Amino acid sequence: MPGSVTADRAFCRDMLPRVSRTFALCIRFLPPQLDYAVLVAYLLCRIADTIEDSVRLSPSDKERLLAHFRSCLDQAGPDAAPVLAPPFAGGTQDDERLAAEADAVLREFRRLPAAQQDAIRPWAQEMCSGMAEFARRPPGRPGQLEALSSVDDLDRYCYYVAGTVGHLLTGLFWLHHGRGSERRLENLKGLATSFGLGLQLTNIIKDLADDRRRGWSFVPRQLTRSAGIEPEQMQDRAYGDASRRVMNQLIEKANAHLHDALDYCTALPRSQYRIRLFCLTSLFFAVRTLRRARLDPGLLEPRHKVKISRAEVYRTVLVTHVIAPVDGLVRAYFRHLEGPVRATA
Repeated sequence: MPGSVTADRAFCRDMLPRVSRTFALCIRFLPPQLDYAVLVAYLLCRIADTIEDSVRLSPSDKERLLAHFRSCLDQAGPDAAPVLAPPFAGGTQDDERLAAEADAVLREFRRLPAAQQDAIRPWAQEMCSGMAEFARRPPGRPGQLEALSSVDDLDRYCYYVAGTVGHLLTGLFWLHHGRGSERRLENLKGLATSFGLGLQLTNIIKDLADDRRRGWSFVPRQLTRSAGIEPEQMQDRAYGDASRRVMNQLIEKANAHLHDALDYCTALPRSQYRIRLFCLTSLFFAVRTLRRARLDPGLLEPRHKVKISRAEVYRTVLVTHVIAPVDGLVRAYFRHLEGPVRATA
């Protein structure tokens, strides 16, 4: 029955591994009741991300759809389908199907306890507003990639798409265990943005080629011009040394945020083993990916994909299950995965 609790829940659970196998792997580590709230929150964010990433939508359409989806998250918000379904109907990608059928996720969001809805709503709405802000930026000149202008723009973009998620998760985590001092909570809030930025910057580094194929560069022009090149030249072998210097700066920036993410994970109560497991697994995947990018001579190749192996995924999960409650072991494993921090020239 379309719209039934059973059908909506089945849709959400079915879509998660289709749009993110990594997140689907990590989310199973969370405790009951919390895991499904995080799943729904992730799908809401993924819908916004799908709108923002679409190559078929004009900037004005993206802004309009994001504004509508933001309003759908209000307590008495409208349905998504009248606005979101037409542009994504008939899409062949799982992300597009998710956006076209966003009302199933919204219904599940509205079935969550009110406190969980309140923990999710403001951050998901801020994400939509921030993405709309970047969507309305004037397009570049013909022949240019759509690129961020400055490092400040990069930080703001990463905050909107990932820093908000760090705060969203922090709110849900605190609701779940509800124990600990206000000082601990403030410490987690202070690190939440950096956790999100570390993961997002790692994604930007590994997805350089994918983003370029869809006409985008998240490597800001300010950074490339400091090395004497433009984003359009990043994959040109004639500018390989300069391009690598730019990427090394991004890698160092991401690595600094991942150190904050490590502090975030060890600030979580050790009694909350499953929450730690969820966060640490995501962190260690990012640390492995960033090290591979640092050492990978093919990082800037147009068809190359930086990716950790399935064996590394399984090994990371296994080790994390053992060490998650012990801060000293967590930090030692982080250092082991990070390796020498000096980027390859």
